[in-house]
Amino acid sequence: MEHTANREITILGVSRVARSIAAGMISVAFPYYILTTLKYGAFVIGMIYVAATIATAVLGLFFGILTDLWGRKGSLVIASLLLPVSSLMVYFSGSLWVIFPAAMLGGYSATGSLAGGGVGGVVAPIQNAVLTGLSSERDRTKVFSVLTFLSGITAAVGSLLSRLLDVQEIFAVATVVSALGVLVLVALHAPAPRGKMSRLNARVTIGKFTLTGILNGFSQGLVVPFLIPFFVLMYHLPKSEMAIWAFAGGLLGSASLLAAPYLERNLGFVKSIIWTRGAGALLFVIFPLLRFLPLSIIIYVIAPSLRVMALPIQQAEMTKRVDDDEIGRALGINQVARLAASSTGTGLSGFLMDTAAFGVPFWAYGVVMVVNLYLYLRFFGARSKRPSEGPIPSAESD
Repeated sequence: MEHTANREITILGVSRVARSIAAGMISVAFPYYILTTLKYGAFVIGMIYVAATIATAVLGLFFGILTDLWGRKGSLVIASLLLPVSSLMVYFSGSLWVIFPAAMLGGYSATGSLAGGGVGGVVAPIQNAVLTGLSSERDRTKVFSVLTFLSGITAAVGSLLSRLLDVQEIFAVATVVSALGVLVLVALHAPAPRGKMSRLNARVTIGKFTLTGILNGFSQGLVVPFLIPFFVLMYHLPKSEMAIWAFAGGLLGSASLLAAPYLERNLGFVKSIIWTRGAGALLFVIFPLLRFLPLSIIIYVIAPSLRVMALPIQQAEMTKRVDDDEIGRALGINQVARLAASSTGTGLSGFLMDTAAFGVPFWAYGVVMVVNLYLYLRFFGARSKRPSEGPIPSAESD
């Protein structure tokens, strides 16, 4: 049984690697394509990110429900097809009428890690449900940590590879690589009984996590989609150089995920979030005050890793507290809340940056994150054990 589970986890990992390489390439190429090749402004790319974020939220909920009711493998294959289809659309057309729906299908929302709703992130609820059925509670944080690490490091490799290709060529290569990741899933066996549309347990607790997810999503949308555009607009950094720093940031962010089991053992769920995301918020607050490129690069590389460091703990915590036939829906609902709020933050940031108010989104991020961390502490304290009121879904995916 353990050998079979390891085989399925390996297949899922290979697919995630392929999709992550493609997503890493797109995450660097897309803002340059919009801002420098097509010569649109920050407001336009902000609106694209908003549309893609909303679409990812809706599709995430749809596939979350489909996962519980129909099955995990079929849902995962269909959701994974959206990324190669989207990059193929961008490759063949430079029209905004095509780019908008392509970005919506592919999730070009730049809202965070791949596991949490960034490029191709619509698959996150499904792949987490699959991993839940393939791992034990004892090893789950480690499994999530390693696979998320692989996703992050290969996305970083993809961002580095983007410097070797023309912007248009990147979308062609991303199509081929992500399509290979879909083909790998054909060999996947994901045991999961079909569920039924029943009332979710622990609705009060779901509401608490939804509120923290909304605040986290809003703060995330304020800054994360505009980190690369910030360097394009403020420092006029060329794509070849930006790709190197995107690789460095992705590499550090991926490595930081491996610290999740250690954090869980020593700090627990809530304290891990407070310490890592609190430190990241402080860095983001001072980021726009700098006008010195080396320091700005250092914060760009370090701060996002602090955002995602506790992600595997969140994922594992959810699977311990949600019934097996509710995991897809629980994650889908949470992703809708987080990404809907993120789209609001992204739209606001796009407007502010288009008017050269570069610092306001970062300072607003700090304020919202303080409130968010306070709610984590108030709602859940420092406890890591399951409350008596029933199952609890995880917090936001990122």
